[in-house]
Amino acid sequence: MQRIFGVKKNRDPPPSVQDASDRINKRGETVDDKIKRLDAELARYKEQIKKTRPGPAQEAVKARAMRVLKQKRMYEGQRDMLYNQTFNLDQVAFASEGIKDAQQTMSALKSANKELKGMMKSVKIQDIDNLQDEMMDLMDVSSEIQESLGRSYSVPEDIDEDELMGELDALEADMGLETESDGVPSYLQPDKEPDLEGELNLPSAPSGHTPVPTTNNQAEDEFGLPAAPRASIRG
Repeated sequence: MQRIFGVKKNRDPPPSVQDASDRINKRGETVDDKIKRLDAELARYKEQIKKTRPGPAQEAVKARAMRVLKQKRMYEGQRDMLYNQTFNLDQVAFASEGIKDAQQTMSALKSANKELKGMMKSVKIQDIDNLQDEMMDLMDVSSEIQESLGRSYSVPEDIDEDELMGELDALEADMGLETESDGVPSYLQPDKEPDLEGELNLPSAPSGHTPVPTTNNQAEDEFGLPAAPRASIRG
């Protein structure tokens, strides 16, 4: 079979954009080197033309300089063409990288979309609404339980509010009286001595020596009492 149909030759893979760009850049560097050598040669011919006198020798130097200048122009045209090719390849490479980025982005979005669809199957809006309603009901039941536990057992239900208000007013009046007298009897209040004289109504003690009235112009002693008569001594 191989002798009849032959063997299929293995073809090399086509060059990539980067390979083609590298190859063109190398050619461009070679052309730049040639242009630099031609510039140096032209500079030498210019010096020779300045030094030689007009005549056949100067014309010969000019002819060589014109030939070199033509070569330089040709290489410059090739270099510009290579630069254009490199620019085109760079644009293609940029577009290719952009497409690769777009492919990766689309692949990531598809994977995320698939994952979100799987997650949304387990989460439904109706289930969330039902859960919220159940939570609201539980909170209401909890509030009712707290109110029921907070009720007082000793307060009767048939209490007259007017009667309570009257007792409250009387309590406030008593509290006002106690506030004025501080709620302590005068004899028990600190910093105050009991007024025993006022309570017993006793007469006040004499504050000085009051002379006792005497009769018949009788003499008095130092205490205001009648002086005893002295016996007269006769000699």
